[in-house]
Amino acid sequence: MRAAVIEEQGAVENLVYRDWPDPEIAPDEVLMRVKACALNYLDLEVRRGMPGFPIETPFISGGDMAGVVEAVGADVTRFMPGERIVFNPFGRDGMMGEDCQGGLAELAKAPESQVIALPDAVSFEQAAALPVGYGTAHRIMFDRAHVKAGELVLILGAAGGVGTGCLQIAKAIGAKTICTSSSKDNLEKLTALGADHVINTAEQDFSREAWAISGKQGINVCVNYIGGETWVPALRAMAQDGRVVTCGASAGFDPQTDIRYIWTRELRILGANGWTDEGIVWLLNKVAAGDIEPVIDSVFPLSEIQAAETKLESRDVFGKVVLNP
Repeated sequence: MRAAVIEEQGAVENLVYRDWPDPEIAPDEVLMRVKACALNYLDLEVRRGMPGFPIETPFISGGDMAGVVEAVGADVTRFMPGERIVFNPFGRDGMMGEDCQGGLAELAKAPESQVIALPDAVSFEQAAALPVGYGTAHRIMFDRAHVKAGELVLILGAAGGVGTGCLQIAKAIGAKTICTSSSKDNLEKLTALGADHVINTAEQDFSREAWAISGKQGINVCVNYIGGETWVPALRAMAQDGRVVTCGASAGFDPQTDIRYIWTRELRILGANGWTDEGIVWLLNKVAAGDIEPVIDSVFPLSEIQAAETKLESRDVFGKVVLNP
């Protein structure tokens, strides 16, 4: 098969599209003919090299993939060759594309326990856009924050995969949203996607603006995977019994804090890490019904993996970057 191979960790030039041995499946595994694989920022970190987390190269990254069953092991009972499927990227062997070989290739394998049926009404590109970003958004909104209809949700840096997922899920369940971005173009796209309010963080103090939008009652839920200097301003914008949910810290993981807001407003600080099979199935069904439309920025052939990762690395994207093997 052909694959996008990290020859050694470092610059994007270390990613080479070349021949790679076909995966050999165990009795409990399913072999997928990959039709689409979406990039995540994790793929950039794996290629560049994460502190304290070296990988053995050469290596294939990519965790979000959808395709068709190519072959099944002797013990597999739920799937047959030719069926449309999605992989849950995390399972027995860890995270695909990080702990074990991933899906930026023509073929990929996973245990049957990680295989989810793909409805006919959902395209391979749509399905590949879902598990990590939208799956994390589902966990944030339902399992951790327990967002209810009518609540006001502030999404910081909303143009990314998790952000657009949170926005669309909030819209689907009847919650109100405030989305932030430093890009006017992205703010226009977020408005078109259904954001009730947008804040340009290049020109406005998002904490002050969000407080005003709330009628000086505060925000019920804040999705903050930015961290850094946004941490305390987010706390200031919260309502009594508000929930701040974090699943990352792109601007810094060790911010100054101000615990006065936490105790006086009885705030809940929550972490969200990962996704569930149930969440992925919920999302697939919503996409099939037309209630959610995964945001896809661009689609590249797998042979142009360097250009695709360069585009994501520049952060000049709105939604997911997808590769077609």
